[in-house]
Amino acid sequence: MKINWNYIKTFLLIGVVFFLFAFAEKRNHARVLSEVNLHFTNSENLYLTEEAVNKLLIQNEVRPRSIGKETLDLSRVEALLESHDMVENAEVFLTVDGKMGASITQRQPLARVMASAPFYLDRQGLMMPLSQYHSARVPLVTGVKEEQLKELHPLMAFINEDEFLTRHVTGINRQPNGKYELYLRQLDFAVVFGEVKDIELKFKNFKAFYQKALKDKKLDAYKKVDLQFGNQVVCTKK
Repeated sequence: MKINWNYIKTFLLIGVVFFLFAFAEKRNHARVLSEVNLHFTNSENLYLTEEAVNKLLIQNEVRPRSIGKETLDLSRVEALLESHDMVENAEVFLTVDGKMGASITQRQPLARVMASAPFYLDRQGLMMPLSQYHSARVPLVTGVKEEQLKELHPLMAFINEDEFLTRHVTGINRQPNGKYELYLRQLDFAVVFGEVKDIELKFKNFKAFYQKALKDKKLDAYKKVDLQFGNQVVCTKK
């Protein structure tokens, strides 16, 4: 009987491939996570640190060096990270070499609200506690209560998106009648903004006034600039 060595070699090769695949699969499932790689998507201002994140994970029994890949609940870790006061969004993933990665988006403050316990207003219009690691350079807001944050948010969001206003507006005060005044960097007059409506029109008018007064070198001549009258800017001289 003639032995067909080609068939035997083929079967042996298939057997070796299956063995290596099964061995690699078993080894991969038995592997424990070696470390956590954190990435902050808006890392220019760190309102929390890698150390704080790792401490949060450890306190909730997420220890990468002792957890197998097959036992890690990524959704739970994401929810845990997003429960932190400084985190807006978290995405957790595993790499093929046994590492857990987390991409963290921090909350972004738009204003610092002065109250008995000061806090930030974030870009989602929610209260955000102050951070022990970094102090945001945002306008200081007075006269606003927690229930008025929804009213304030559109004004702060517009200022935050405008380079000119971000550079110049340093303070905002809400008066008892619900009207707002703005205070500008290195300028000695208050801007009466009024109620939070017609935001784009009011700031368009103010920018036109500012450029004209700057050109005429008259910015120091006024003590109040009122934006409440449609297309007009009403100025009160000193």
